[in-house]
Amino acid sequence: MASAEFRPLDEKSLIEYIKATPSLSSKIGNKFDDLTIKEVGDGNLNFVYIVIGSSGSFVIKQAIPYVRSVGESLPMTKERAYFETLALTEHGQLCPDHVPEVYHFDPKMYLIGMRYLEPPHIILRKGLIAGVEYPLLAEHMSEYMARTLFRTSLLYRTTSEHKRAVAEFCGNVELCRLTERVVFSDPYKVSELNRWTSPYLDHDAEAVREDNILKLEVAELKSKFCERAQALIHGDLHTGSVMVTPNSTQMDTLMKGMTGNGDAALDWASFLAYKEWILRTIEETWTLFQKKFTALWHQHKDGPGEAYLPEIYNKPELQQLIQEKYVKDLFHDSLGFGAAKMIRRIVGVAHVEDFESIKDASKRAACERQALELAKTLLKERRKFQAISGVISAIRKLQS
Repeated sequence: MASAEFRPLDEKSLIEYIKATPSLSSKIGNKFDDLTIKEVGDGNLNFVYIVIGSSGSFVIKQAIPYVRSVGESLPMTKERAYFETLALTEHGQLCPDHVPEVYHFDPKMYLIGMRYLEPPHIILRKGLIAGVEYPLLAEHMSEYMARTLFRTSLLYRTTSEHKRAVAEFCGNVELCRLTERVVFSDPYKVSELNRWTSPYLDHDAEAVREDNILKLEVAELKSKFCERAQALIHGDLHTGSVMVTPNSTQMDTLMKGMTGNGDAALDWASFLAYKEWILRTIEETWTLFQKKFTALWHQHKDGPGEAYLPEIYNKPELQQLIQEKYVKDLFHDSLGFGAAKMIRRIVGVAHVEDFESIKDASKRAACERQALELAKTLLKERRKFQAISGVISAIRKLQS
């Protein structure tokens, strides 16, 4: 079904929409008497509905013409739903074990229907706050990143394929502009959208706005974000966009707002052990990603990818040099973009529950200040880090 014109749906009108849409109604066995619909989208952009019946379930996401967490004062094109559907479909084909299936897309209602990740799946961020360990998280995250990054890059694709893919996504202007603004611009100037734990971080926020070196580095990252198109990335890959159980990891922007906390509560003694698990997981995620990414490169070195033609880069030692440089550049970019996102989450717009759930403002500010100092170090000195172990050491040093 494609509707005649856009209209925001609510729980009642969504039932009628589902009845008229075979790709959705079939997922619940065309049974509507016991259907329950719950709106759970406390994310920043969209409305999200969980639809559950006796014979099946799915999730509906509808884009609205403004940023939900801000309001109509910050307009946002509804067409972002189209590009999200493209990305989810593409990544789902490349890594089906870790990307939920898309069932339906309505280009006029800007509505996506997809698999509901039923309990015990919860948002990774909530599990981390609760102190739950996920033994397969590093394995799964690295698998998803390696497959999607490699197979949508020129290491695997021809230049013709790559340009067609880039052209398809060139219309995703507004969502990219939002990132350009809130990640790479607003935290470094006075902006009505910025906020922080005041008055405790007033000086820290001002220091970010007055740091010339920081501004130079973030300008370089903004340039890369705007001008380079190396691969089809998730674009919003953080702990609020991942659904997990101890055995499952699903990359998903649709599930923001789903309720459910972990089944553990940290005391002080277990906190120290949990911190070690987090640091170990960070290190393992990058180490496994690098291993899997280069393994795919070796596997397809004689394939159609046109970044490094085999008749030119035909010596093992030269191939190794190329791979080492490529991965090192990728590592430094990752540190930079991750740091920029950290800064935005502390002195910009759209903060995170990890900090916001700390009720004591002075304690929250102390934690935020540590994270902010780490982010500034990573952003300004990212090229000095030669391995992920150095990043872990920097975190330990900051916390000692």
